[in-house]
Amino acid sequence: MAIENILMPQLGESVTEGTIEKWLVKPGDTVNKYDSLAEVNTDKVTAEVPSSFTGVIKELIAQEGETLAVGALVCTIETEGGGVAEVAVEAVPAKAEPANEMPAAGSQKPASSLNREKGTAAGRYSPAVLRLSQDNGIDLSLVEGSGKEGRITRKDLLAIIESGNIPTAAVTTEAPVVETAAPTSVTQAVPAPKAAEPANVPVAVGDIEIPVTGVRRAIASNMLRSKHEAPHAWMMIEVDVTSLVQYRDSLKNDFKKKEGFNLTYFAFFVKAVSQALKEFPMMNSMWAGDKIIQKKDINISIAVATEDSLYVPVINNADEKTIKGIGRDIQELAGKVRSGKLKSSEMQGGTFTVNNTGSFGSVQSMGIINHPQAAILQVESIVKRPVVMDGGMIGVRDMVNLCLSLDHRVLDGLVCGQFLARVKAILENVTAENTSIY
Repeated sequence: MAIENILMPQLGESVTEGTIEKWLVKPGDTVNKYDSLAEVNTDKVTAEVPSSFTGVIKELIAQEGETLAVGALVCTIETEGGGVAEVAVEAVPAKAEPANEMPAAGSQKPASSLNREKGTAAGRYSPAVLRLSQDNGIDLSLVEGSGKEGRITRKDLLAIIESGNIPTAAVTTEAPVVETAAPTSVTQAVPAPKAAEPANVPVAVGDIEIPVTGVRRAIASNMLRSKHEAPHAWMMIEVDVTSLVQYRDSLKNDFKKKEGFNLTYFAFFVKAVSQALKEFPMMNSMWAGDKIIQKKDINISIAVATEDSLYVPVINNADEKTIKGIGRDIQELAGKVRSGKLKSSEMQGGTFTVNNTGSFGSVQSMGIINHPQAAILQVESIVKRPVVMDGGMIGVRDMVNLCLSLDHRVLDGLVCGQFLARVKAILENVTAENTSIY
C-alpha cells in the first residue's frame, strides 16, 4: 500500500488560496479517481476538488472553513502500490488553523514578545496574511497567532478586522519576513493606510444577523483590493439605440423558435465592445507593476449575479464570434452560474468586463474594475426619452448610457474617449441592412 497526497489545486488565474467549505468524504471512504472530495471556495469560483487516485481516504488534513494556499496538503489517500510512501507534510505559507482554535477576536500581544519569537513561525507571515495586514493597517507584531508555533493565520486577521480593534504601532522598526518557496527571502512591508473601523452596529430584537460566507468574503476582498490598488476614473456616454431596438425586436420571435434561446440586447453590446477592443487594443490591457501587458486575445468577462454571490464567467475570443454565438455563450454561462455547474476554467482568462446593470433598471452606475483588468463597462437600461435631433426636431428615441470605469495607471481619457465613441458609432449603426446576427 502507498499513501498519496491530495493538494489544494489552483482553481483560477491569480488564485493563491482556497477555503474548504465542505468535505464530501470521510476517513475510511473508498473513492475512485476523479471522484469529488470537497467543495472549495476561492475569490473567483466555488468548485469541487477531484481525487487524483483510486483508494481509501486515510486522513483529512484540512478542516472545514480552513483557508489554505495553492499546493497545500488537504488530505491523504491509501492506494495500491509497491511500498508505503512517506507522507511529507510541508510548511504551507498561507495555511490557516481551524476556527475553533482561534483566540478571541482582536487578541493582541505586547510588542516586546516579538523578540522572544524571532526564528519561529510567529515571526514569519504568509503572503495572504501580509497582504491582508497591509490592506487594513494591522501591525503584525501586536497580533497573537492561533496557528502552529504561534503562526498568525488569515482567520486571525479577519476576526480582528471584524471586531474593529485594529492593533497599530506608531513606528515599525522591523520588516516582516515573507514565507515563500525560499524561506530565507525577506521583503520590506509596504505601508498601507489604516482601514476605516467598522461601525459598531447594535442588534435589536427582530434584526437578522447574516453570516458572511466564504464566497461573499472573497468578493469583498477582491473588490477591496481593486479599489486600493487601482486609481479608478470614470467616463459616460449616451447612445441612441433606436435602430438596434427595432432590428432586434423584428428578429426575436423567429430567432427564439429557430435557435431555442432569446436574442438579447446584451449580445449586441458585447459584440460592439469586442469589435472596438480590436481597434483600441490598449483598452485590453493589464497593469503588471513594472510593465503593462496588452493582451492579444479578446476575452469578455460578463458579470452574473445570484442571490448572494457575483461571478464573472468569460466569453473567449468574443471578437471572432457572431452575435448569435455571443448570445448562446451568455445564455449557457448564466445558466451554469445559477445551477452551480460553472467550472473554474470558465472564469479564467478574462481581459475586459462588460456588466449588464441595465437588467435591474439602472441608468447610471460606477463599476469596480475586475482586478487585474484595466476597465469595466456598465451597460445601463434602455429608456425612451425625448431627444433633440438634427434640424431641431424633437423625437422619442431609445437611449442607453454606457458607463466606463478605468484604471488610470494603464488608461487615459483620450484612448477611453475614442473607445467609447467607437462603441457608440457601432451601436447607432445596427440595422437590418448592415448588421448580421449570424
